[in-house]
Amino acid sequence: MGEDIFQLLLKIVLIILAVILVFTFMYGMARINDVSMKPAIKDGDLVMYYRLDKRFVSGDIAVFKKDGRTTTGRAVAVAGDTVDITKDGLMINGATQISQDIYFDTTQFQNGVDFPITVGEGQIFVLGDNRPEASDSRIYGCINIKDVKGKAIAVIRTRGL
Repeated sequence: MGEDIFQLLLKIVLIILAVILVFTFMYGMARINDVSMKPAIKDGDLVMYYRLDKRFVSGDIAVFKKDGRTTTGRAVAVAGDTVDITKDGLMINGATQISQDIYFDTTQFQNGVDFPITVGEGQIFVLGDNRPEASDSRIYGCINIKDVKGKAIAVIRTRGL
């Protein structure tokens, strides 16, 4: 009887340790406290991200640290791409980008970076889906991959919790 209880407790402890290790090294959770990615990610939502894959393609959502806070942005350009924002909107490598998920025009910010800008090696250019209110690469330039915590894989709504 005592041996069975010990075996059960040992299994429970090992499962808990495995979950802790997975969430420490492979996955992470972050509460997002801004409206840059609204409606995809709302103020107060929890974002689960994968730490091990830092290869981004256009459309991936990056979770990163900027000015001491964790935030998110949609990758629109990667190393070697040239980003320009004109009266016609967002242009990547000379091609106008149109997305059904973006409800606002993409414009430059008055005190933001100068365009066109070429994304350097080990960097990505991110924009928030809520373009008028987003704090993104239009303000602070390209994001270094070393500042990226991971790639968003799930959003957990916390309204009412």
